[in-house]
Amino acid sequence: MIAETIGDIVISPRVLEVITGIAAAKVDGVHSLHNKKAADTLSKASLGRGVYLKRDDNGDVIADIYVYLQYGVNVPAVSITIQKAVKTAVYDMAEVTVSQVNVHVVGIVPEKTPKPDLSTLFSEDFLNEQD
Repeated sequence: MIAETIGDIVISPRVLEVITGIAAAKVDGVHSLHNKKAADTLSKASLGRGVYLKRDDNGDVIADIYVYLQYGVNVPAVSITIQKAVKTAVYDMAEVTVSQVNVHVVGIVPEKTPKPDLSTLFSEDFLNEQD
């Protein structure tokens, strides 16, 4: 099979943040994502809700994810599951390889705390569009 190139494909870093955040939030044991600084909550520049992407000197994508976990989970096992889920989701949806997924566990949430709705994770207009 011969692949024909008819133009460039450019994927916004914001799209990769959304894919990363949703993949991490769907892992069992994750309660919510958390911004690493209080100022990020107020800043429009950091809309990633706990997801921070950067490129290293080699051009590889590195993801830092800040999470709250549910009480009673195995922290290392959930963290490894987050790493695998993020790498798989980003590659499957955008064909971008994430070289590192650094999981920062910010805290543990008590058992009876309700989990936030996934739709509140990213308040993007395209999530609510109707045809």
